[in-house]
Amino acid sequence: MKIRTPRLTITRFNLDMAQIVYGNSQDDDTRRFVPDEVYDSAEEAREAIEFLMSRYDSADGPFVYPVLTNGGKNIGYVQLCRLDDGKWEIGYHIAKDFTGKGFATEAVKAFLPVIAQNQNLKEVYGICLAENLASIRVLEKCGFRQIYKGLGNYQGQEAQIIKAIRKNYN
Repeated sequence: MKIRTPRLTITRFNLDMAQIVYGNSQDDDTRRFVPDEVYDSAEEAREAIEFLMSRYDSADGPFVYPVLTNGGKNIGYVQLCRLDDGKWEIGYHIAKDFTGKGFATEAVKAFLPVIAQNQNLKEVYGICLAENLASIRVLEKCGFRQIYKGLGNYQGQEAQIIKAIRKNYN
């Protein structure tokens, strides 16, 4: 997969990205909002990348793709993951130095139609902490409609979450 937008390229991981993935995982927002994606070393990030690369040709995913600026700088990722109930969830994270510039919205808008078509999906969910206002705005800008706000499981813990849905891809 290679998706280009005016400012970004969404592509497959390669093992050369381990150091930057490790570095991107160290920011405060990653620790706060996606703690299971914080790596203790570049080697640990490399192992995660190896696993993610092995999933590209599977039916189950997760399907995680790095987001690069068109200058080649790795600034985060977009992903599609299967939920426990068999439904699918969009995920995304942009490194703190690049937030507030519309990169997450641009990446999700480009990625979602392509991955939904590839997986023949009619709907995709977005789930985030209720306090993550930036992520909520990204979902809204990308056509998601909030369907739940309250207590729910997030990263293995009970927390205030929002759940949103976007339908009608095909």
